[in-house]
This record gives sequence, structure tokens and C-alpha cells, in this order.
Amino acid sequence: MHFRPLHDRVVVRRIDAEEKTSGGIIIPDTAKEKPQEGEVVAVGPGVRDDRGALVGLSVAPGDHILFGKWSGTEVKVDGEELLIMKESDILGVIETVAELKRAA
Repeated sequence: MHFRPLHDRVVVRRIDAEEKTSGGIIIPDTAKEKPQEGEVVAVGPGVRDDRGALVGLSVAPGDHILFGKWSGTEVKVDGEELLIMKESDILGVIETVAELKRAA
């Protein structure tokens, strides 16, 4: 990718929603909502605090995140649909069971 976010901006690739419900009903494209889950593609260096020190971001490329329904700005970079949002628009990081066991 040829895009480098600035400050506390994060570039996110949406993760496609399920095509079927848990009961097996296929959801048509017209009824689908945009997913609120994504993968972090790139992060900016962070923001400066009152003293001028750089404060890094809490997310890193490869993290799976949840974000608000109306968060971010949709852009097309190298033919791919991406979202650019501030770190504060991210609701949380989704951790797998393996990551949770490793942290314990």
C-alpha cells in the first residue's frame, strides 16, 4: 500500500459480513448492513501530548477491531475500499482465545 496515515489516524479494511444467518437464511446484498468489524492495515505515529512527547497508538497493523457504524471516511487506495478513522473511533480490539491464553 502506498498510503501512510498521519497523527492518530488508522487505516482499516472491513471484514465481510456473513452471507447467511445462524438459521441458514441467505441475506441478499440489498439487506446487508456494512460490517463494523475490520482489520488494521496501517497506523499513524501517534499524537503529541502537552509536553511535546509522542504518544503511540494502542492498535497495530493486523489487529481485528470493532468500530462505530458511522465511523471513519471511506476511501479507495490502490483500487481497494478502505476506511480512515481516528483511534478514538475504535471501540475495541477483538482477541482470539489463543491470544487470551498467552496473555494469562
